[in-house]
Amino acid sequence: MKKLIIIPAYNEEANIEKTVTAIQRDAKDFDYVIINDCSIDRTREICEEHGYNIVNLPINLGIGGAVQTGYKYARKHEYDMAVQVDGDGQHDPEFLNIMAEYIEKNQVDMVIGSRFIEKKGFQSSTARRVGIKFFSWLIKGLTGATITDPTSGLRMAGRNVIALFARDYPKDYPEPESVVAVLRKGMTVREIPVVMHEREGGVSSISPKKSVYYMVKVTLAILIERIRKY
Repeated sequence: MKKLIIIPAYNEEANIEKTVTAIQRDAKDFDYVIINDCSIDRTREICEEHGYNIVNLPINLGIGGAVQTGYKYARKHEYDMAVQVDGDGQHDPEFLNIMAEYIEKNQVDMVIGSRFIEKKGFQSSTARRVGIKFFSWLIKGLTGATITDPTSGLRMAGRNVIALFARDYPKDYPEPESVVAVLRKGMTVREIPVVMHEREGGVSSISPKKSVYYMVKVTLAILIERIRKY
């Protein structure tokens, strides 16, 4: 089974070396590609100094465009599985083999690493947890599926989802919306418990000022995704 780790990175000079080192230590059966989303810090320089496998985008596409680039890469190179691991060090590569084994054993299309099943490790802020519960409720109401951590970026996809995401992927705050897209296509999504870490450096893309916009935008996107035709 060919397995790929997609690492979207924008201004992750403080974290990218530690992220790749952890992957090389704990996920040796995986290939990886860093999608440098036109960073304006030393992210590209650090990657090239260390000889990391990197794709440098010519313009900033945002998280959705960067992740979709990774899925296009996975489809082009005929990977059987692809998993998103954020470049900020929050996702622990120790869980990747467990996720891959779950997909193989249970023949599911996507596995999400949820921090809320066993509630260990970094649980995010109170405000964000409220937002996450709202999206869980919304997805449950629209699809019937219970997803405890719909905003988790730690998601492993099989070939069917790779093909879907390479063709069509949300551009802005994509995680909840893309889960609905997978479920709408009749594919199977499951969650397993993982432990996540707090960001050690850099800045989150969702600032307090953007939180209201995030909630409104993602809610509308999920509702539109539920009714739109492919």
